Amino acid sequence: MDSSFTGNKMRRLRIRIRRGRFPRSRPSVGTTMKKILLAAVAFAASTAPAFAHLDPAEHGSFLSGVTHPLSGLDHILVMVAVGLWAAQIGGRALWAVPAAFVGTMASGFVLAMTGVSLPFVEPTILASIVALGLLVTLAVRMNTAACAAVVGVFALFHGYAHGGELGEAGAPPFSAGFIIATALLHAAGIGLGLGIGRLSSGRILSRILGGFTAFAGLALILG
Repeated sequence: MDSSFTGNKMRRLRIRIRRGRFPRSRPSVGTTMKKILLAAVAFAASTAPAFAHLDPAEHGSFLSGVTHPLSGLDHILVMVAVGLWAAQIGGRALWAVPAAFVGTMASGFVLAMTGVSLPFVEPTILASIVALGLLVTLAVRMNTAACAAVVGVFALFHGYAHGGELGEAGAPPFSAGFIIATALLHAAGIGLGLGIGRLSSGRILSRILGGFTAFAGLALILG
């Protein structure tokens, strides 16, 4: 037998053995899902106490407005869910849906400032968590105008709630603060949605996060 042939065969065998000893491992889909869900739970659990509503007399009305949406888990879940839903739909919805929420929320704030009575504010805010979570879970797709109308209805009540808790803060800087904070939460939801959308299991992960949001809303309602 040719010695060169035997030598080549032995070298190939050694290469196979080395590869077998050092296999390339890739994170499984289950591992990725666990990491994202744990991050979402940690974010939701830590944000509310970390961003307590600041006293406008001590910190200023603007900073009080910035921290106001961040001081309630209900507001955080809804605004991030709006961003997730917009990312699922894509296209013009990426900016039109969050813009509709912010614009209608400002209108709700004005209604509160003018003394207009709006019933069922807190129940509607809690219901919006479940509703938007389900929209993300089911990956509901409608035209952009319809999506904007849906989030706009809920945004009106969120804005009214901000106005009802104005306290001693000045309305213009306070409203500017919570509008900026809301837009940033929308951006976080869009970024999260687009980021996990690049994964092979991105659609499933988005739906799981929507289910988590809806479940959290139910827990707040029943709690």
